[in-house]
Amino acid sequence: MAEEIKIIGGGLAGVEAAWQLANKGFRVRLYEMKPVKYSPAHKLSTLGELVCSNSLKAKRLESAAGLLKEEMRVFGSICMECADKCEVPAGGALAVDRHEFSRLITEKIEAHENIEIIHEEVCDIPDGNVIIAAGPLASDALSDSIAKLCGAGLHFFDAAAPIVTLESINMEKAFTASRYERGGEDDYINCPMNKEEYEAFYEALITAEGASLHSFDKKKDFYEGCMPIEVLASRGKDTMRFGPMKPVGLRDPRTGHRPWAVLQLRKENSTGSMFNLVGFQTNLKFGEQKRVFSMIPALENAEFVRYGVMHRNTFIDSPRLLEGDFSFRGRENLFFAGQITGVEGYMESAASGIMAGINMARRLQGKKTLILPETTMIGALSRYISDPTVANFQPMGANFGVLPAIEPKIRDKKERYTALAQRGMISLKEYIESEEY
Repeated sequence: MAEEIKIIGGGLAGVEAAWQLANKGFRVRLYEMKPVKYSPAHKLSTLGELVCSNSLKAKRLESAAGLLKEEMRVFGSICMECADKCEVPAGGALAVDRHEFSRLITEKIEAHENIEIIHEEVCDIPDGNVIIAAGPLASDALSDSIAKLCGAGLHFFDAAAPIVTLESINMEKAFTASRYERGGEDDYINCPMNKEEYEAFYEALITAEGASLHSFDKKKDFYEGCMPIEVLASRGKDTMRFGPMKPVGLRDPRTGHRPWAVLQLRKENSTGSMFNLVGFQTNLKFGEQKRVFSMIPALENAEFVRYGVMHRNTFIDSPRLLEGDFSFRGRENLFFAGQITGVEGYMESAASGIMAGINMARRLQGKKTLILPETTMIGALSRYISDPTVANFQPMGANFGVLPAIEPKIRDKKERYTALAQRGMISLKEYIESEEY
């Protein structure tokens, strides 16, 4: 085919869009500014880098995240194929060795005959067939260009959690278990605290000194889904105990009782030599992170191989600007994909890239673009980000609340979620088999 598509951004959304188009015979020029230039949060030179957590959320189909991933598999997701090859134990979640995950994606993209990777910064939105998948960390120059196109830009903040070495964790003061005994016994290392230890930790945390933000990160408008632990703690003494440090579903074998509070550590790589502090995204100064987090008994001698960092995330006012097929209103051969559209989460971003790639191909083929049924997770998120009636638009991740309710109502939550997931997969299959597809 003579048509060429330019994709800006080599993150999860960008590689998914490129994969879809290339496999349909289109020539793709994938622009990725690394390693020529890095954002404040990126470290790897490869494509598909995971910046925050290494978890892709729940695996089981009867969860919102699980349903999303199953839908992605139907469309031949490159991210799901690579994730399945480098999975690390994480209870009921799909977590990956982030270095291997990124390496595998890069290897497959580089090997595709229809994809050319161009390592340079794109400062202006080019003409022609374009998919902007620059992620929530678009460069200043590109962000300015997008803002001019869109008339305005929106920003929120994201934070990454620290990583410690396994050998530095005091296992005499920790225990392995998955919450509610879901998954393997050693999927998580649990760091329990009694009431006295927790309260001392809480006081140190809320008085610790935060790191200076970059010049473009001065407005402290934190996104609720990835809030720094110190900001969460500032909302009240027990907020952490009802959040990332909740002790429910866990029993300390040393005491036979549920701890007062628990920090969970999850494997960061396939060898299990590094663990990340689950839910402990932070913007504290590095020295303060070492001091405060080492107050957790099991981490008293912890070796931090990466400290938590904060960075800017950017998203556009999609309900005003995008159609449900991720195309830009007013320029039919311009699509957006990824977190910049207001979908929140790794797999949500990747799924939007799948749809942007499919729909760009269909548009160039003269076919009707696709918006999946609202009973599917991808379809529901597509409708959410393009719904002009949404007030105070904020990023949205996969959740069963965006799907139409099951009627008659199923009271049992587990049964209801199972029914929603089964309905979603059935409706997706029927849609793909229909004449409309």
